[in-house]
Parts: sequence; structure tokens; C-alpha cells
Amino acid sequence: MSSTDPASARPAEQRRTALDAVHRALGATMTDFAGWDMPLRYGSERDEHLAVRTRAGLFDLSHMGEITVTGPQAAALLDFALVGNIGAVKAGRARYTMICRADGGILDDLIVYRLADTEFMVVANASNAQVVLDALVERAAGFDAEVRDDRDAYALLAVQGPESSGILASVTDADLDGLKYYAGLPGTVAGVPALIARTGYTGEDGFELFVRPEHAVELWQALTKAGEGVGLVPCGLSCRDTLRLEAGMPLYGHELNTSLTPFDAGLGRVVKFDKEGDFVGRAALEAAAERAASQPPRVLVGLVAEGRRVPRAGYAVVAGGEVIGEVTSGAPSPTLGKPLAMAYVDAAHAAPGTAGVGVDIRGSHEPYEVVPLPFYKRQK
Repeated sequence: MSSTDPASARPAEQRRTALDAVHRALGATMTDFAGWDMPLRYGSERDEHLAVRTRAGLFDLSHMGEITVTGPQAAALLDFALVGNIGAVKAGRARYTMICRADGGILDDLIVYRLADTEFMVVANASNAQVVLDALVERAAGFDAEVRDDRDAYALLAVQGPESSGILASVTDADLDGLKYYAGLPGTVAGVPALIARTGYTGEDGFELFVRPEHAVELWQALTKAGEGVGLVPCGLSCRDTLRLEAGMPLYGHELNTSLTPFDAGLGRVVKFDKEGDFVGRAALEAAAERAASQPPRVLVGLVAEGRRVPRAGYAVVAGGEVIGEVTSGAPSPTLGKPLAMAYVDAAHAAPGTAGVGVDIRGSHEPYEVVPLPFYKRQK
């Protein structure tokens, strides 16, 4: 097809999750997200946010990208392809990690589940799933391992919030009490086979349920019914973003991108130089670690508004009339009642309590307090 053919200019058709009809029946406001038609909110995003903080919320996360890696050298492949020590992860546990380019730039942040000795599931962000899949396939050359695109094999539901454990316990006989944070186990939820994972992106306790797409509606309805008495509500991507912002969790394309290494993002702890063998980006990341230790570049910090004006990604952070950084994420905080932002700022202005820091909001330098991340931590 030539580049002048009108069909080549048409946008790719949006993908819809197995729960699409459910979202529309609930009156969700839908939005395009990484090529998926996803629920942004069902009613008030503030109410959805506060429900997760105080009760529970139910999310459709079926846009996330699942990639299965199997074979005798599956662990060795992932140790080479990713920055973490995946071979050290025990079966039934999960690890937060990253995949980087040879120059150390972050291609994506990931969660890797070890399902069995020679079977792993890599979960990538929706916007990067194809990039991660392509990189893993390329890096698998020479390894006795198979990389499989399983994005169409799963629907993903999440129950997040203080009541999530009780809700899930009422519809499963799986040992939730024994399921640690960043672990997963196979089980049956409301009669549906599922991988039950205790992970999340909200700052609250919660569970993510990987199921076959044909079981998604049945499971959503069962969880909705189970949560009726404790205030469970359906939640969209909008409140997911404000929840993760309060919890100081990075979002790819905002706090993370290919121009940054994990050390630039303050996440150097995910890079494991002590694992056996080489891995993609090792030399560049060793140099980045040295730079960060001797003279850190800009540092990711939290900013809390003194006023009411909301900062947005890309706004300049200023001090003394000079630009000292840039906002990566900003939003009103329903929990704290103030606008918040994460921003990369010059190291000289990164200490909590640094005076004179502001955000340029349409030409007005609004005062902000520099604070440590996260903004919010749940009570254990």
C-alpha cells in the first residue's frame, strides 16, 4: 500500500476488552488509551478514588500486555534481557523490574511473575507491549526458550482497597492470608480459573486476577455482587492515575522514558549488577550508577501546592527566576485535598523543604513545597 493511499492514513481500529459491553452498560466515559477503548470514569473520579482509599474499587486492566517466556533457559534469557535478577525469583513470586536499551534508556517497567521453574509471565504497559515483545524475541536468539505473545489469552481485573481481601475471600478458597505482596498463585475465583496476584498500582492492598477473556464478565459480576455490602465501585483510568500519583509510583511516558536510565529515575535499586553473566545495557548502566553517586543529575521529587492551581506534565519548575526542572505528573489529590506533582528538579533544589520553589502555571509562578515521595502511605 502506498503512503498516499487514503487507507494508510486511517487510525488503527481501537481494541476493546472483554468487558466493553459492561462498561457501556454502566455509563462509563470511554477514552483511547494505547489503542484500547478504556473506561476513564463511571461517575465522579473523586468518588472512585476515595472508594479505593477507604473501601474498594474494581478495575478492568485488560489492556496490559502479557508475554509468556518458557523453556529450559527462560530464566537465563530474562536475566540477559532485563536488568533484574529474575533467576533468583522463586516460583509463585513476582518482581518489579525494567527492560532497557543498550544505552541504558528505559524501554518499559515490568512485573515478572515466575509461574513455574521454567515458565514466566512478563506484564508490560499497554503502550509498550509490542516494543517489549519485539525486544524479548530479539534477545532470545541463542537461548533455549520461547517468547509467546499472550495478550489475547488474558483479561485482567483488579480489586484494590482496604476491603479487597474480604471481598475476594468471599468468592475464593485460595489462601489469601498466605499470599504475600508481589506473589501469585493459581486458584478459582467465583468458579473461574485465575492467576491471583497480590500486586497493585494504587498504594492500597489489592489483587489482580488474570483470567481467560470469556470468563471476564462472569467474574466482574461476581465481584460486584460480593462487594455490594462494603461499598465496592467500578473505577476507571482517571482515578487509577491520581491513586498512583499519591503513592509516588512512576508512569511510563511521564516519569520513565528512553532518555532516562533507572538511576536517573531514582530506581537504580532494580538494576542487579551482581547477577551472573552479561545483560543488555550493563556497561551503560554501570556508568550511570557512577554518575548518580558522584553528581546526580535532576532528582525526582514530590511537590505540594500552597495554592489551588493544578500543575500538569511539562510545566516548568522554577526557583529564583530560573528553570530548575519539569513537572512529569500533576493532579488534584482527593486524599490530601491539595494539588500534587512529581517533577525532576536540579539536585540543588531536591531536598525536602527547599525554599523558593514554584511551578510556572501559564506565566504565574505558583509556590510549591518540595516533599519526599510518596505523598501517601497506607496504614498497615
